[in-house]
Amino acid sequence: MPRIFSPEEISEVVEMLLFQDLDIRSVTLGLSLQDCISSNEDEAILCIEEKLNLYSKKLVKAVDNVSKKYGVRIVTKRIAVTPISIIVEPLIRRGFEEACSIAIDIAKALDRIAIANHIDYVGGYAAFVHKGFTQGDKVIIETLPKALSATQTLAGMVNAASTSTGINVDAVIDVSRKILEIANSTPKGLGCTRFTVMANAPEDNPFIPGAYHGLGEPEAVVNVAVSGPGVIEAAINRLGEKVDMRTLHDTIKRTAFKITRLGELVGREVAKEAGVSFGIVDLSLAPSPKIGDSVARILEAMGLEYAGSPGSIAALYLLVDAVKKGGAMATSSIGGLSGAFIPVSEDWDMTKAAEVGAITIDRLEAMMMVCNTGIDMVAIPGDTPMETIAAMVLVCYGCCNCT
Repeated sequence: MPRIFSPEEISEVVEMLLFQDLDIRSVTLGLSLQDCISSNEDEAILCIEEKLNLYSKKLVKAVDNVSKKYGVRIVTKRIAVTPISIIVEPLIRRGFEEACSIAIDIAKALDRIAIANHIDYVGGYAAFVHKGFTQGDKVIIETLPKALSATQTLAGMVNAASTSTGINVDAVIDVSRKILEIANSTPKGLGCTRFTVMANAPEDNPFIPGAYHGLGEPEAVVNVAVSGPGVIEAAINRLGEKVDMRTLHDTIKRTAFKITRLGELVGREVAKEAGVSFGIVDLSLAPSPKIGDSVARILEAMGLEYAGSPGSIAALYLLVDAVKKGGAMATSSIGGLSGAFIPVSEDWDMTKAAEVGAITIDRLEAMMMVCNTGIDMVAIPGDTPMETIAAMVLVCYGCCNCT
């Protein structure tokens, strides 16, 4: 029998949507481009353009229909493709410089089709070098600054480490140089916001810039990222000041269950409308610069003076543990990063905590060990030495997934 929702449940969800900033952070279509692999440049690019154009139209129509049907705000529409390093590999025989030129042409083609179809981001300009380099990987790393400066929607990613193989320090050094080049080749260094260095990059991650379409994934699949920091904060505030840890954990868990259930509903409906497979729900709490949409505010609602002050690591661990357990009860399709994002430049309360000195790089390095999303969206001085950037990236190997 279909589940019958009570009036109380319906009104609770309406309140979340209207007053607590509950939304679907992203619907990401993973798309395989393996059938576009060719030693002929023109054939490869034409195949990519035709396929991306077809599925972009399907995704946009499906997202718009589902958003209107359920009254749920879907913030961004994204596509993640097969790592472009694989597409470039057969073209290496034409020479490294020629392959670099072709890779940039592919980047521009992806961006052009995305903009024409109102896709917000395209992920997958990616290289996997955690154990060593292929020539295709070297092309992607070499062209990152030009590809990102020549596009608006393209996102780049280099997976430089894994738990099983360790960390490729040579790759970290190369990528750290490229980070400086990206900063210098894009207005105000904003190209860096579309690039990430990762460890253990999951195949089904819906979050840009780390999203790509894994080789073990279906031809086309919809992955969803939910976001409800404001909902979690409101639930904690309703508990009052005197509350035990067990009750706090249980409250977060139950709230995460409701958020995840909405995410899976939207994901399955979008996949059905688009005629593709449904993949996963990423449980990550992802904040935004908007007031009331902050992970740091959740930590402060739990009793901290500021995010980053003593007790932050314990509070963050409790939060992530409760969210994961609550989400696991709501869906069997958990994937992606499924942690808590603590981006200093995207969370208005994290920014405030940094201004008063509660958040420092050292504190972020400690906190990321329990939130699994690494040092995220932190502005550093433009004259920071490459060696310092490399050291910051190397620290990220200690967590599961890093940005």
